[in-house]
Amino acid sequence: MNCNHCQSELIKNCEVNVEGGLYGVKIIKKKKGLFNNVSEKTKAAVCPSCGYVAFYIDNYKEFI
Repeated sequence: MNCNHCQSELIKNCEVNVEGGLYGVKIIKKKKGLFNNVSEKTKAAVCPSCGYVAFYIDNYKEFI
């Protein structure tokens, strides 16, 4: 994964936490049915050259 600004290689697998909270950020998609929600913990990738931060999830295909 490369930086959109300077094309340096991003450092992946960084944790994302909301300041003052212990839960971080989750991406959730509600599907049809009672227990068919899909959720994934958000990760971050940081550029060591310019400080750009990109958020991503590993199992993005489950949201299709």
